[in-house]
Amino acid sequence: MKVEATSLPGVLIVQSPVYGDARGFFTETFHEDRFASLGLATHFAQDNQSRSMKGVLRGLHYQLENPQAKLVRVASGSVFDVAVDIRRSSPHFGKWVGTTLAAGDGRQLWIPEGFAHGFLVLSDIADVVYKCTTVYHADSNRGIRWDDQDIAVQWPLELNQRPSLSDKDREAPMLHSATVFE
Repeated sequence: MKVEATSLPGVLIVQSPVYGDARGFFTETFHEDRFASLGLATHFAQDNQSRSMKGVLRGLHYQLENPQAKLVRVASGSVFDVAVDIRRSSPHFGKWVGTTLAAGDGRQLWIPEGFAHGFLVLSDIADVVYKCTTVYHADSNRGIRWDDQDIAVQWPLELNQRPSLSDKDREAPMLHSATVFE
């Protein structure tokens, strides 16, 4: 496994070798000793999977009182995956980083606590799988608007395309009025 730094300190791309042949491929997505040697979490409290159709945008989500670090990968399809620094004391507050993750590419995005997470589905269908360091806690679940101009995520939307959003994501506050990490 290799780790690639992104423009936001702490947000990392974890690259695992992919071994493929005519039958398909194999990749190791988690190995406790290797993760520990890279300085990444080795204890995960919950695994999640979502399936979404093309054009669905989920996020930008985070848990305030029970923060989660996440290891995100795509099991089928492809997504544009985004992390936003929402720690007011950070010199990178409000900055974002995004990368395309696709099934079989061996890439995962490590998103530490203090960051909001979201993704846009690029393929017809995508299954996103992510490991979380703490369990989901509904009362501390929060969101920030996907189209907040202060953050200005450059979502790879087609011309005049509007993403498919949940009501919760459509009504999420802008960063300047959201309760975030200090």
